[in-house]
This record gives sequence, C-alpha cells and structure tokens, in this order.
Amino acid sequence: MKNTSYYILFILFTCIFCSFDVERIPVIYMIGDSTMADKSLSGGNPERGWGQMFPGFLTPDIHVDNRALNGRSTRSFRNEGHWELVRKKLRKGDYVFIQFGHNDQKADTARHSDAETDYKINLGKYIDETRKVGAIPVLFTPIVRRKFNPNGTLADTHGKYTDAVRTVAKEKQVLLIDLNKMSAGLLEKYGPEKSTSLFVWVEPGIYAALPKGKQDNTHLNVRGARLIARMVAEAIKETIPALAPHIVMYDYVVAKDGSGDFFTIQEAIDAVPDFRKKGRTTIYIREGVYKEKVILPESKINVSFMGESRTKTILTYDDYASKMNVFGEEMSTSGSASFYVYAPDFIAENMTFENSAGPVGQAVAVFVSGDRSIFRNCRFLGFQDTLYTYDKDSRQYYEGCYIEGTVDFIFGKSTAWFENCTIHSKRSEGYLTAAATPAGKAYGYVFHNCRLTADHSVENVYLGRPWRPFARTLFIECDMGSHISPEGWHNWRKPDAEKTTFYGEYKSRGEGGNCEGRVSWSHQLTNKEADQITLRNVLGGNDEWYPQIIGTVK
Repeated sequence: MKNTSYYILFILFTCIFCSFDVERIPVIYMIGDSTMADKSLSGGNPERGWGQMFPGFLTPDIHVDNRALNGRSTRSFRNEGHWELVRKKLRKGDYVFIQFGHNDQKADTARHSDAETDYKINLGKYIDETRKVGAIPVLFTPIVRRKFNPNGTLADTHGKYTDAVRTVAKEKQVLLIDLNKMSAGLLEKYGPEKSTSLFVWVEPGIYAALPKGKQDNTHLNVRGARLIARMVAEAIKETIPALAPHIVMYDYVVAKDGSGDFFTIQEAIDAVPDFRKKGRTTIYIREGVYKEKVILPESKINVSFMGESRTKTILTYDDYASKMNVFGEEMSTSGSASFYVYAPDFIAENMTFENSAGPVGQAVAVFVSGDRSIFRNCRFLGFQDTLYTYDKDSRQYYEGCYIEGTVDFIFGKSTAWFENCTIHSKRSEGYLTAAATPAGKAYGYVFHNCRLTADHSVENVYLGRPWRPFARTLFIECDMGSHISPEGWHNWRKPDAEKTTFYGEYKSRGEGGNCEGRVSWSHQLTNKEADQITLRNVLGGNDEWYPQIIGTVK
C-alpha cells in the first residue's frame, strides 16, 4: 500500500512539473529558394545564400536550421516533402523564415504559382501550419535580381510576387521583412558596375567549381550574402524583441563551413586596416579547428577575437623549439608559437589556443608582446612553455582562463594579472611559472583568486622558478591543490637569485596552501602589503589602464 502511495505521488508531481513551461531557446528554420540556401564549398565555389551567412550574426545559443533549397517554389517545396520534414520538427516558440518568389515565376507546372492566387494560398498555408504548433512565421519578400534599366535604375523583375507577399503579411498579420526593398536599396547604392561585386561574377579559371567563369545576376557571393544577412539581422533586431538580444554585429566572421567572410583567422587579420585608431575591429570565429600559424602584426591595433565556443573554437599548430625550419635550423622557443600578438589593445574571448606538438620540449601556444592585451574565458593548451608573456613593457590581463602545461608554462618578462583562472599541471616535478621580470619593475605576475589543479597522481610541482634574477610572482588568495610542493618555490640552482627575486603569497588555501614549509627566501605578505596589490597599481601605468572596465567583444 505504501509503495502504491509513493507511485501515485510520483506521477502527480511529474504531471505538475511537466505542466510548467520550461524556457527554451528557439530554433530558426529557413524555407525558401537558392538565394537563401546553403551552398556547397566544393571546388572553391564562391556562391553563398544569405541564410548560410546569417548564423554569423547570432549568439551561439541560437540554432539555425536552413532548409532552403535551390530551385524551389512555394509549390515544389511542399510537394517534394521538404516542408513536412520541417513541420514535424517545429516546436512552440520556434521561428520559420519564409522566402519564395524567384521560382514561383517559372513556367513549368512543378513550380509555377500564380502571384494573385496560388502563391498567396501557398504562403498562407505555411503561415497557418506554423502557427498551429505555436511557432512564429516571418515573411520575406524575395531579394532583387541585378538587372538595371538603360537609365541606370533598377528593373523590377518580381512584379506582382513582391506585392503578394506584402498583401499576405497584412492580411495574416505576420511580421514582414521587406528584403526586396532593402536589397534594391543596396544595389542602387552600388550602381550598375560596382554591384557586380555582390554577385557571382567570376573570370574563367579562378575556381575549379566554375572553370568557364560565370556572370550570375541572381545569386550572391560571400560579400553580397554577408551584406544581405546583415540587413536581415538589423531588421530582426528592430522588429522581433525576443530575438533582438541574440543579434550580434561583427566586422568579420571566420568559419570553416563557408558561413563567414574567411576560412582562416589569418585572412581576417590581414583584412583589418592598419593602425585603425577610431574603432575596434571585431572578428567572430565560429566553431572549428583552425590549424594555422597566426600573426597579429603591430599595425593591426584594436582587434578583438570572439570565439563561438570556448572548447570548440580552436587555434592550433604543432611547431616546437627543436623542430627544424626550412634552412635546417632549430626554430627556437620564440619561433614555436601557434599565435603571435604584437599589436597593442588586443582582446580574445571564448576560444582555445593550443600547441599540439606534445611533450617535445619548448612549444609555445601563445606569444604575447603587445601592450594592454586581454584574454577572457580562453583556454591555453600545451606542455612546456605554453604561454609566453614576452615583452618587458607589455601589460596583460587574463580572466576566467584555463592554462595548462608541465614546465615553466607561464613565462616571460611581461607584467600580467591572472584573475579567477585555473592553472593546471600535467606532470610531476614541474613549475607553473618562470618569470623574467626586468630589474626595477615593481610587478611581474599576480595570480588572484586562482585555482591550482593537476592531473591525477601529479605531485611536487613548484609555484615558480626565476628565469631571470629579478623574477617577481605573487599568489593572492589562491586555492592550491595537494600537488603543490611544500617548499613552494625553486631557485633554479641559482643561489644568488634568492636575494633578488620576490616570490610571495597571501592567504593561500587548499591542501597545497600550507605555507609553513615554504623556502625561507619567499614571502608571506602582511595585510598592509596585500592591500597594495591592486589591479590599478599593477597594470595601471601612466595611461591608467584598467582592463576590468573594458567591455566584452560583443
């Protein structure tokens, strides 16, 4: 009897719980024709649908399911079963973006729909069936074709079809994005000649996909599709409040799947204007493994990277110090980096930087020389010498980052503050830091409220050793695992360095935070001394730089 009562209560509570609406991030479904559809990248195909580029204007939590297909009309898309596949997946709160018209004009019976009858009816059916499940339809007028009259004005090639969409939107009280009008304005601004730069106009022999070249006035290239997608994003931000917070505007998008301006990160950097002082250039890097050796030169100032995913947006390379270059010489530690930052005022967020060479000696993931560099929510993966804070006049700020390695995996001359970071050791008898702070510098490395973790069975890891005699490293209120050596610090077999280095801690905690066994030449800061270790004092400098007030990339 008791078991039966428990079962009834379980069913009752389950029903009550399931009756509540759980907040759900909507999916955006796209149905339409080739001007919206995803395109193959085979043979370097330059054609893109604007729907293919649209995800680059959304926060990563919004999923776009682009079902638009080449050559489809309101009639054929349904009759071939494509709509039914979408309809079965629709859930309450999802969106359906509907853009047809180009192929409804075709004469063949499989696709043709009369603008004043069938076309309107077909659009209405899509709207009604979308609403039936609580999803939200959005109508789009078809984008214009590039056809100019002799006097330079744009010809109307869609005729009554465009007006039909507007009429249906009004009658059904559906949100309308007048992409026909918007794209017409874009082409008129560019004019008859310059507008070819938005469409698939290519010379023979450029792309394997188009060996004979092409002059296509209907289908967009990367640039044209990105501009149309941007106009759509701007319209959505103004007209759909629920989606507005998920719209983001980046200057460039890098994507392995062809949905961006570029396939590689270096291409995006190269496109940044030199010494752009009046604005920040933002680069959105979509999920993917980007195996490339990347350099941000000194002239590319005020650049920001925003990764789509902290763990799935990965910049990686596999050089290492003893690897031979093309001249048969060892690359050296400095030459081994996957990513070089020479420009000032760089920001990176939400991505991974990796040296994938493995345990082969020095192999740098990131080499940072530029002043006022910021890394937030990033991962730095490697073994020895993972993060090279190179320049003596460089100030660097790391917040919420994960940095791993074996030996000296945070090293260099720069002044750097690590806030709420995880510093992870992968090998016993290792060293977290190897500061090379120049003589006369008040600060080197400061770790504040960080977690020191390790792989299973790793032990006897030191907080630091002096690469140069005046190394300065502080751990303030950090949680230290049992892998940290009781001695805490190592002199790198340099007894004289014990007199010139400054290694200190304040309120260390955790199994490795017991400071009673620390080497005699290290320091336990007093409250008064710790009060002086502030972000402004450490990184402020003459320009009073304060990275915590600098907003996120988006």
